[in-house]
Amino acid sequence: MIDLYTAATPNGHKVSIALEELGLPYTLKVLDLTAGEQRTPAFLAINPNGRIPALIDRAAEDFVVFESGACLIYLAEKTGRLMPTDARGRSRVLQWLMFQMGGVGPMMGQANVFFRYFPEKIPAAIDRYQGECKRLFRVLDGHLRDHEYLAGDYSIADIANWAWVRTHRWSGVSIDDLPHLRRWRNAIRQRPAVQRGIEQPPAKVDLGRDGDEGAARFSREALSMVETGRSQTP
Repeated sequence: MIDLYTAATPNGHKVSIALEELGLPYTLKVLDLTAGEQRTPAFLAINPNGRIPALIDRAAEDFVVFESGACLIYLAEKTGRLMPTDARGRSRVLQWLMFQMGGVGPMMGQANVFFRYFPEKIPAAIDRYQGECKRLFRVLDGHLRDHEYLAGDYSIADIANWAWVRTHRWSGVSIDDLPHLRRWRNAIRQRPAVQRGIEQPPAKVDLGRDGDEGAARFSREALSMVETGRSQTP
C-alpha cells in the first residue's frame, strides 16, 4: 500500500494518474494547501521542501519519495512499467520528463502567478512567461508530429507533460494552432486511468474555465499561498 500526500494540482495529479495506470493500491492523503498543511512539522518530516506530492511506500519499509518526477521514476522502476529498462529507452523517457520538470511546469506556474493570481498585472512578466509556455508547446507539437507519444510507448513522460498541458487555458495560452499537441492531449484524456487520476483528488475549479466565482475564489486562494511563500523566503 502507498500513502499519497497530494492536492488537486498538475504535480499532484501526475502521481495519482501513474498509480491508477499501474493499478497500485494507494491511500489518498489530501493536504489543504490554503490552510498551510504542507508546512506542518508532520509533513515537513516527509518532505522538507513542504510541497506536494510525496509518497510513502508502506510495502517497502515506509520508504519516502518526494518531488513529483522522483515519484514517477520510483513507481515506474518499482513495477517495471511506464518506462523502458534499456539504457536508451529509459534515457528518452527521462529527457522528456526533465523537459516538463525544468520547463513546462515552472513556466506555466509562473504564467499562472502573473496572469491569474497577482492583482497587479505586469504585462512584461505575463508576456515573458506565456511566450515561453508557447515556445515549449511548439517543441512538443513538433516532436508529436512524427511520434504518437513522447518517448516511444506511453510513459511517465507523457503523464508528466499532459498533467500540465491540459491546463493551458488557465495559463492564458492557446494550443488551437498546435494540432499534434491537441491530438496527443485528447488521446491521453480518453484513457480510463487518466480520467480516474485527475479526480484524485477532484479540483475545486475547472482550470479550463474563466469568469465564474469559483475561478475567482481559487485565484484568491492561490494568491494567498504565493504571498505566504514569498513572505517566508529569506
